[in-house]
Amino acid sequence: MIPATMKAWVFYEPEVMKFEEVPVPEIADDELLIRVRACGICGSDVAYYWGLSPLETPTGKGPLILGHEFSGEVVKVGKVPAERKLFSVGDRVTVNPVQYCNACEVCYRGFVNLCENKKVLGVSANGAFAEYVVSHYTHVYRLPEHVSFKAGAFVEPLANAVYGVKNLQVGLGDTVVVFGPGAIGLSVVSLVKRSGAGKVILVGTQDFRLEVGKAMGADELLNVRDASSPYYAPNVVERISHLTGGRMADRVIVVTGSKEAMQLALEVSGRRSNIVYFGLPGAKDVIEVPALSSIFWDKNIRFSWLAPFTWVEAIQSIAGGLVDAERLVTHVFPLEELMEGLQVAREKKGNPLKVMVVME
Repeated sequence: MIPATMKAWVFYEPEVMKFEEVPVPEIADDELLIRVRACGICGSDVAYYWGLSPLETPTGKGPLILGHEFSGEVVKVGKVPAERKLFSVGDRVTVNPVQYCNACEVCYRGFVNLCENKKVLGVSANGAFAEYVVSHYTHVYRLPEHVSFKAGAFVEPLANAVYGVKNLQVGLGDTVVVFGPGAIGLSVVSLVKRSGAGKVILVGTQDFRLEVGKAMGADELLNVRDASSPYYAPNVVERISHLTGGRMADRVIVVTGSKEAMQLALEVSGRRSNIVYFGLPGAKDVIEVPALSSIFWDKNIRFSWLAPFTWVEAIQSIAGGLVDAERLVTHVFPLEELMEGLQVAREKKGNPLKVMVVME
């Protein structure tokens, strides 16, 4: 039986979020009610809570329930999906929180990640740091039985990674440089290695993350910060030149908001290379493109935003063992301890990769 109320963390404004008893939301005819079983803590959740970024609400503030990387069980099915026999109570699911309208000119052109009317669960509409959440049925995906709820909650960041890798267009035998060994960057390592890359070079600042990357398919590890590291590379450009015999990288993807990494991508990329910018820099950050040399080497530079039409591939990548999502979930907290999880994610206590709230 569905209760009348639920526990939820309600965000009001920076550093004001309360654990409250609120009504379980009602659903419309085209929606599902989902009991949340796992919800990842994203860097954007950290930014919202500490006031580093506004919400996509009219005021930029709450009240709003955060949390957009989640999985759960269907507990109530709206009239439309029920009549079409698309979902049933008990289905194990994951949800695309970026819920586009399918009716604006941008959506008609297939650019659904850029929809002008989208709502985003946990960003502009109530999300999943709660016991229950509502979603439009067209953005819900069933999980294979052997995929855990923790892995299911990782589908959202992985779907973004899949889109980035598709934009990268890895060719057989390519040398690929990945900047940023966070949870998404490590997923990228697995995906590019299994896409046929001949050599994957992972660049970061912390050995424990680099070594997870080694286990996930990286061939070379470069630590650009720690001089005591066995992987220390004081000059990344020279090191990559040496590793490639002067040819430089065929493909480079920057899975970090570091302006320095974004600039380095232009320096370590070779002839006919593809460069993909994935991470989020500061609002005023600017990189300088060496125009003439980029033209002479016929480089392709592009950006990657969100996860249009990549959710099925992300689920299949986890289900088929291409990406070990369970390995990337390093810290788990119950819902009532969300604040501690946010602190761990922000301060990187205990070397976290993916911090997650799990409700048994």
